[in-house]
This record gives sequence, C-alpha cells and structure tokens, in this order.
Amino acid sequence: MQVREAMSSEILVVGPEHTLRQAARMMSARRVGSAVVIDPDSEGVGIMTERDVLNAIGAGLDPDVERTGAHLTWDVVYAGPDWPVEEAAVAMARGGFRHLVVLDGREVAGVISVRDLMRVWAREHTAPRV
Repeated sequence: MQVREAMSSEILVVGPEHTLRQAARMMSARRVGSAVVIDPDSEGVGIMTERDVLNAIGAGLDPDVERTGAHLTWDVVYAGPDWPVEEAAVAMARGGFRHLVVLDGREVAGVISVRDLMRVWAREHTAPRV
C-alpha cells in the first residue's frame, strides 16, 4: 500500500501568526494531532504538533501570546505519496515523528500519521469477522 492510500488529504492549515491557543483549538475541533503551517513569506512548509504546543505550555509560555511560527518544526521530513507505507513508518521511527507531511512535487498532498499506519496495519492483519 502507498502513502496516498493511507494519508489524510483533508489537512488543517494554520499560519505562523496564529497563537498556540488558536492552533490547539483548531486541532482539537478537527480531532487531529498536527497542523501544516504555511508562511506566505517563506519557502517550505512547517508542521505544528500537539507535542509542540505541550512543550511550550510546559515551559510556562502563554498560549495566548506565543505564535505558532516560533514553536513549529521547519526542518520537516516529508513523505512522497508514492512511498510504500512501510517507508513512512521507518522514517517516523527513525526520526521520532508521529506525523509526516506528504508532498506531491512542491504541493502539500496530505499528512500521514501513526494513527493512519495503525489503521492500515489493523486492516491488513485482522481476519474478517463472520
């Protein structure tokens, strides 16, 4: 199975000027653990994860003041839509990531998460119930 078959193509996008609270609210409302951050003044794509929000709040920072652009990961490891899901799983395990942004050329195609990989694994390793 390829990443394109397992990824979420409906992604949450936030800007670097959103506060951490705004990002957390949107992530909570969509029931996702990450948001893709696109800065129109910068090249590339970043990712804001629930771990980034947790680390900032744990450090005593104010989620109503702090901006996503200061707390996200810009040096993102990207997956390709044609990657086998096993390759995405290996990249996540090596990097300690729970989410990979999927790029198709220079365009964001989706996000694949550990939850997506678990869903694929369960589907492929569970016998159908009769």
